[in-house]
Amino acid sequence: MATSIIPPSPTTTATPPASGLNPAEAQKQPVDYLNLPCPIPYEEIHREALMSLKPELFEGMRFDFTKGLNQKFSLSHSVMMGPTEIPSQSPETIKIPTAHYEFGANFIDPKLMLFGRVLTDGRLNARLKCDLTDNLSLKGNAQLTNEPHMSHGMFNFDYKGSDYRTQFQLGNGALFGASYIQSVTPHLSLGGEVFWAGQHRKSGIGYAARYNTDKMVATAQVASTGMVALSYVQKVSEKVSLASDFMYNYMSRDVTASFGYDYILRQCRLRGKLDSNGVVAAFLEERFNMGLNFILSAELDHRKKDYKFGFGLTVGE
Repeated sequence: MATSIIPPSPTTTATPPASGLNPAEAQKQPVDYLNLPCPIPYEEIHREALMSLKPELFEGMRFDFTKGLNQKFSLSHSVMMGPTEIPSQSPETIKIPTAHYEFGANFIDPKLMLFGRVLTDGRLNARLKCDLTDNLSLKGNAQLTNEPHMSHGMFNFDYKGSDYRTQFQLGNGALFGASYIQSVTPHLSLGGEVFWAGQHRKSGIGYAARYNTDKMVATAQVASTGMVALSYVQKVSEKVSLASDFMYNYMSRDVTASFGYDYILRQCRLRGKLDSNGVVAAFLEERFNMGLNFILSAELDHRKKDYKFGFGLTVGE
């Protein structure tokens, strides 16, 4: 068989990529460090793990009703009945039956959100979020109560840059705080925070790192107050996520590790966790119909022999 001595055309034969890379890797563009994504706020770096590991567990019965008056304004009514724990020197948990009603008003606009709650025990809670500019927003929250020295308020100024975020906090009791987080690669962001509590003469500094992709999120945080927090979330599929965290306080030598899951079905969402203290918890949200949700909550503390169960109904969107 005759062999052609004509060299192959460049349009018919692909040149092997350098360094043994496959064609997909060879076509990757270099990282543009001048066009990095904006990171999430410093205070929310653990938010994916908290969604699975810290659901809103409750004990007893809860009923929530929300009625929209127009596209921006709505009213809410909540009734809660269940035991309340009271501090005690005894190792056993002491609970007393309680019940209260909560009335709320909500105003939601693209640039302004206002939330107010008043309870029958005299507490008043208020929150606001206002976009002062496209990059600068103001957040505030306050709680007023009849108990002495228990009322508090705080304002946060959040500035969003192209690849960074910075926040300044001002609260009662001469509380000042500031945080900054910066994207250093498309997936990695680093940040730090400082605070000063003038009323208690305490100050602190902290650092954090967050690495996220489409399938996972890993975070690490350390502070001079003695807190070390690690978390990891793996997205198994579009409906299933697994989460774990590790909390260590080198001042008190307290250590806690948790493992949790978040399972989203067509009509319900199931979240749960198990921690190293022997606490098992689960939280189920079942949607019966548009605007009608059923809630089940359970928390079992085998070490303290404290078992909490709750159910609720949410009406309205």
